[in-house]
Amino acid sequence: MLMLGKSEVNLVLDGAESDVLAAVREAYELHALGRTAVPHSVFLRFPADLQNRIIALPAYLGTRTPVAGVKWVASFPGNLGLGQDRASASMILNCTRTGFPEVFMEAAAISAQRTAASAALAAVTLGSSDPESGVSQIGCGPIGFEVLRYLQLVKPELDQITLYDLDRSRAESFAARVNARWPRLKVEVAARVEEALAAHPLVTLATTASVPHLAGEHLRPGALVLHLSLRDLSAETIQTSVNIVDDADHVCRAATSLHLAEQQSGGRDFIAASLGELLVAGDRYLRDDSSLTVFSPFGLGCLDLAVAAMVRRKAEERGLGTTLPGFMSVGED
Repeated sequence: MLMLGKSEVNLVLDGAESDVLAAVREAYELHALGRTAVPHSVFLRFPADLQNRIIALPAYLGTRTPVAGVKWVASFPGNLGLGQDRASASMILNCTRTGFPEVFMEAAAISAQRTAASAALAAVTLGSSDPESGVSQIGCGPIGFEVLRYLQLVKPELDQITLYDLDRSRAESFAARVNARWPRLKVEVAARVEEALAAHPLVTLATTASVPHLAGEHLRPGALVLHLSLRDLSAETIQTSVNIVDDADHVCRAATSLHLAEQQSGGRDFIAASLGELLVAGDRYLRDDSSLTVFSPFGLGCLDLAVAAMVRRKAEERGLGTTLPGFMSVGED
């Protein structure tokens, strides 16, 4: 059993954004081609606790070297008040021949970066006829920072960032971190969410919202919304938008905005396509300049597997991690 802790995973991921993007893109394409197995995620919730949850995402990815495993990710928003990260995650990779677990790794960075890579792929695939030099970021947490990192990789023309968070001090702290990391960017903190939504035609939603709280009237015509937190937009906004998803069966559940839209409309006609289908097709996609386009990725386990497999390979090449011999040996105490 190979054990990879947070520092070792981060060491591999540092500067590996292009590799992560390539891994996530391949996973999307394989999923569209039917070469993955992605059972529904399992949500563990606690009695009388509507806020906290732990989610299991099992998956199989049929690359040339197939990989199987599961991510176990916790979301405890109250951690923020304790000065800790909201989310934590770990992953197990299993041998596809014997089923034995082979790798156990810390996966918070993997989870964040595959989410950011997914958003960046959507932003560059769902193109606009007009140049996009700015992005509005609603929600100023770790995911938002990673999204900005990846967006700049695929859209180097971005030079303006408008931020909004319910906690203004959190937004200002985020702005200071962005300024320190990317001095060329012009960063503004909006006083109201409506101001941030209207600022740019590219908008990222990465909040901890559990119920819809935003409508589309403040967004620019033709805007692209990277709806990463899945529960921000009203069902009515979803129904009147061009919706791109990662997987319709996965995203239309667990009280997401799309799930609510499906319940209201009685169907999924509001979903136009999956990102994987568009990537496999390879044709240049241009957004409708008069309609809102929304990308809502549930976060498929095969994406985590793709990034984790890349991390494992590079860690082994560099001799990183701790090997525990005999972890599964019969007869050991």
